[in-house]
Amino acid sequence: MNELIPLMVIVPLMAALLISAFSKLNKVTKIFAFVVAICLPLIPLLSNYGLHYFGGYEPMLDNVTGIMYHPAITYSFTFLQQIIICAVGLLTFLVIFIYLTKYKKVSGPYLFLLFLGTAAVTAMILTDDIFHMFVFFEILALAQVGIVAASSIDFSYEMALKYMILGSIGSPIMLLGIGFLLALTGSVNVTDIALAVHTGLIDATSPVFLLSLALIFFGWLYASGLPPFHTIKSGIYSKAEPHGAALLQSFTVVSMISIVIIMFRIYSSLPIFEVLVVFFSILAMILGVSLALTQTDFRRMIGFLAVGELGFIGLGIGLGTNFSITAGLFQALNEIIITALLFIGFGAVVHATNEVDTRKLGGILAYHPKVSIMLLIGGLAMAGVPPLSGFQSKLMLVQASLSCGFPEISILAIMVSIATFVVFVKTYYTMFLKPKPNDLDLEGKEVPKSMVFAMGVLLIIIILLGIFPDVVTSGISNFVGGIL
Repeated sequence: MNELIPLMVIVPLMAALLISAFSKLNKVTKIFAFVVAICLPLIPLLSNYGLHYFGGYEPMLDNVTGIMYHPAITYSFTFLQQIIICAVGLLTFLVIFIYLTKYKKVSGPYLFLLFLGTAAVTAMILTDDIFHMFVFFEILALAQVGIVAASSIDFSYEMALKYMILGSIGSPIMLLGIGFLLALTGSVNVTDIALAVHTGLIDATSPVFLLSLALIFFGWLYASGLPPFHTIKSGIYSKAEPHGAALLQSFTVVSMISIVIIMFRIYSSLPIFEVLVVFFSILAMILGVSLALTQTDFRRMIGFLAVGELGFIGLGIGLGTNFSITAGLFQALNEIIITALLFIGFGAVVHATNEVDTRKLGGILAYHPKVSIMLLIGGLAMAGVPPLSGFQSKLMLVQASLSCGFPEISILAIMVSIATFVVFVKTYYTMFLKPKPNDLDLEGKEVPKSMVFAMGVLLIIIILLGIFPDVVTSGISNFVGGIL
């Protein structure tokens, strides 16, 4: 077993607990948080691929049936987990770096929530145990509520409360679906459940099995922020600190793909599963870009665009082929990086102007050219403009739709990408290119260098993935081949 695999969860989890306990020691807390944050993207890079069985309980062979059972909680670490955990770890480092340099006196509880959320999503994508996944899904939901509530933005408490109330509905429904799977199969290990389904040990058309799909699928919609939860999800992004919103979006993307991969392994034999995923993904794409077009608060606009981009991820998974799922997971990686760049960049605008209404902004390009140019490139990447990374994943999704015999979905994906381009260019012109309003003071207001540094790092990744997509797509394709 590779002992570094559980450290990906244990390190941020222990860091969260220690920071919470010793938060009164401000300088020590800042140094400790910075050191741990540096380690987060390094641990997955140093780990070897493989499985880790907690408690040392190896899989057991049933001599009667010849089936291998997994009694222990199992973590599976492959190339997909490596790049996703590394991306989230890098983003956590950048967010904590921004936070530590922005405030002289740091909040121990806030750092606790950032590390706790990172540990939760890491466990979700590593685990092969559906109940273990649910436990960390609940922890993640509480961390997200806390990050929003801890922000200094107006009405953040109200938005956090709304999200928590919805979570008190969505989470128990998902747990009930997991309970039905346990009742049918006698196991919560995803590999064991999938084997029982695909070998015919349980009836895949039974009402209880279908009901478990409906319940877990509803919980997935809540976790992902897909319709009908798109409004509340974009709302929590707009009410969190900009660097916090960048991390929240990565949490959403990772929880989305973690749950949908588990559902795909269990329910892929049911045609209705892929139909549902594609339907709600298309709905998210259309609603996301449509609602973004009506916003004057640029934080809310980015929030709705982020929801629409989630639809592209679901579309790739729902089409169900090796190529389409690879495209969807590549889109997920791009979503984490690109949206983080946009949230941090627009956070820099808030810092420089103390304004979020696009109608009251203008002329920012002349005062903050670095931020303006990097934001422009990030927006073009989200819209799928070549040769950036967003173009590569969206091109793959269009090709996947065509190869699956759905040219109308390809056309829709292209139209949504064009609409995203229009929304962003319109907002960019209003904020950066039109003449500066007389009452807007931009003199002497510098953007924190930590924000510029974070944007630069993310921008380099976007460009490199756009030029060399095979660096990640080949490994993702091998992972997908293993679950099909």
